[in-house]
Amino acid sequence: MMRTLFLQPPSFDGFDGGAGSRYQAKREIKSFWYPTWLAQPAALVPGSRLIDAPPAKMGMDPILEDVKNRDLVVMHTSTPSFASDVRVAQMLKDANPKLMIGMVGAKVAVQPMESMEKGGPIDFVARNEFDFTIKEIAEGKPLAEVDGITWRNEKGEIIANKDRAMIEDMDSLPFVTEVYKRDLNINDYFIGYLKHPYISIYTGRGCKSRCTFCLWPQTVGGHRYRTRSPEHVAAEVRLAKQYFPEVQEFMFDDDTFTDDLPRAEAIAREMGKLGVTWSCNAKANVPYETLKVLKENGLRLLLVGYESGNQQILHNIKKGMRVETAKEFTRNCHKLGIKIHGTFIVGLPGETKETIQETIEFAKEINPHTLQVSLAAPYPGTFLHKQATENGWLNEAEAELIDESGVQIAPLHYPHLSHTEIFESVEEFYRKFYFRGSKIASIVNEMVRSPQMMKRRLREGVEFFQFLKDRHAA
Repeated sequence: MMRTLFLQPPSFDGFDGGAGSRYQAKREIKSFWYPTWLAQPAALVPGSRLIDAPPAKMGMDPILEDVKNRDLVVMHTSTPSFASDVRVAQMLKDANPKLMIGMVGAKVAVQPMESMEKGGPIDFVARNEFDFTIKEIAEGKPLAEVDGITWRNEKGEIIANKDRAMIEDMDSLPFVTEVYKRDLNINDYFIGYLKHPYISIYTGRGCKSRCTFCLWPQTVGGHRYRTRSPEHVAAEVRLAKQYFPEVQEFMFDDDTFTDDLPRAEAIAREMGKLGVTWSCNAKANVPYETLKVLKENGLRLLLVGYESGNQQILHNIKKGMRVETAKEFTRNCHKLGIKIHGTFIVGLPGETKETIQETIEFAKEINPHTLQVSLAAPYPGTFLHKQATENGWLNEAEAELIDESGVQIAPLHYPHLSHTEIFESVEEFYRKFYFRGSKIASIVNEMVRSPQMMKRRLREGVEFFQFLKDRHAA
């Protein structure tokens, strides 16, 4: 077995490159998701180690020391961080010339040849789902015989092996919680709308929806929702409770946990037996009856991708959602006491100054507990990227998606709506949503009831204003 290091490299301060959400960038409030996509193959490789440098505030020195005794390094990369990650890979090779270096992630999954051509120190990239790909390489299988990789031979030629079959038996994957316990400090991971400390795991992969902007289903996970059994999920949560009794909340980070309603209810009942608080990603169409079952069995919060309040834009991005359905769903959540973190995107195809205002008014009307406003990000491999390139909405100069400090830029523009207008609408959205009397009053009441919440919200406020300062500097 090769001595293997799984690495999330150092990057911009506050840059969440391993985010399981729809984009990688600095966030409005500093937050970090677990590196689950690396932890899963790490759980398959005995004796391996996982280093998640950004949340651990780790620089290169200890990593360079570590790789002197390694045979294989597997790095997670993304479109925004790729150039920086290649520089890190070269530093690793300089420290240990015998080191084999591979990269995984959506960026290299959809652009394997380009990634190899631009990544001189990279020996291979793993395409699509890569868990067992990495396991075979770590076991010493010759690269020529490993499905699902694009690699560089001794002559420097780049070779694409045949695709790897998708994993059908999700229960065959070991628990990532074992790797969290072994290699991570759970207090390093913080998401503003989740209780701290939290733990996130995937209970399945893939998403049935066809949203044109969404990265993971179009690149790695696919559009079939392949799931773990409720018993398997419950067993991992039970183990995590044993390992981390201080955990306040579990987040099921599947693209759309509510894609399979009977299974969602079955897992909820297992969580109810365990007495845990949990949250998940959901589409804004879950019926009241299911919401009630989830709430009665420990559900606290739903992360919901509303994207826009304009029906035509929702059609344009193939969201498969009616605005009125989303409103009814949200009313039901409020009635049941389920918190919502609503996510919105400005700059999607069909966006105008008027539709931005329409979405802001929609957000104010449905009034999620908290919200997140993103700039439309046309990641390579998505339909949105293809559409933007063909229509001239995306300039190559803006194709990196972030600036040199890690702040997300507005890469899309339209004849009737400029980069600048889209970029500035994010701040306007936040200001009009949060700086209204009723919302300020609810936040103040929440802070008064809990000194811990007051401390948290004040810190988030400082981080948010720093984020706005960084955006203005950009």
